[in-house]
Amino acid sequence: MLQKFNEKNRDLLININGKLLHRDEAGISPFDSAVQGGDAVWEGLRVYDGKIFRLAKHLERLRSSALALAFAEIPSAEAITKEIKRTLEANNMTDNAHIRLTLTRGVKLTSGMDPRLNTAGPTLIVLAEHKSPVYDKTGLNLITSSVRRPSPDVLDPKIHHCNLIQSILAKIEANHAGADDALMLDSRGFVAETNATHLFIVENGTVTTSRLVACPEGITREVVLGLCLDNDIPYEVRDISLTEVYRADELFCTGTMGELAPVTHVDGRPIGAGNAGTTTWRLAELFDQCVAAEAEPVLN
Repeated sequence: MLQKFNEKNRDLLININGKLLHRDEAGISPFDSAVQGGDAVWEGLRVYDGKIFRLAKHLERLRSSALALAFAEIPSAEAITKEIKRTLEANNMTDNAHIRLTLTRGVKLTSGMDPRLNTAGPTLIVLAEHKSPVYDKTGLNLITSSVRRPSPDVLDPKIHHCNLIQSILAKIEANHAGADDALMLDSRGFVAETNATHLFIVENGTVTTSRLVACPEGITREVVLGLCLDNDIPYEVRDISLTEVYRADELFCTGTMGELAPVTHVDGRPIGAGNAGTTTWRLAELFDQCVAAEAEPVLN
């Protein structure tokens, strides 16, 4: 699970507010809101044969998050798409690439968290890398983290923000336990997500995932639920307890970085037969077909 350096990325060009800079020279101001307080929103995008899957949905979520944080200025979807295209072309990327798109509130006139100190902004960062899906498709091993996901009364997960300390703390626990990732519960003890992905259980042929109480509005999550609906696969969206995870027939996670990946062990306990199940593989195949049919062209 530990990502390795890809030699293809040694001379990456990073796009910061339209300027293409070598990765060793790229940087933002220490007065930028992302540095000052994690005051930024982000999206992960995956490139398939010159196309990006669900680009419009990702840019819509980026804008929604920036609106929730009252950004004074938000670039249009057309402007952001133009910079994505420029970045991919500059790096000769057409396939098997991942983009980390970050929009910060911008540069402050002096250090401080008050948004009124922002007189220049926003800052748009397009970081594109040669990167295959990062999760092992033979099966992941999770541990349950002691770190909880907050509910909307603490910090609404519908804001796809750059404050990722909770995820990092959970990942540290997973690393120390020798696990691939950490399963995170909400404040009531129900399953939220992992430190990086959404979770689905399969029991008696029904696919179930958590409500959007303590997890974000996942793009891949939404696709999987749509695939279930279109292919007559029973599904539910409800609270899931850890007991239900342990006794599930199958468990898998979803996300742009890793697509669909089976989870075979949680807290040292095998899930089902301890390997990827038939429903997981079927949905993974349907997802691949969906990507091939619906990814949005970016490169001509």
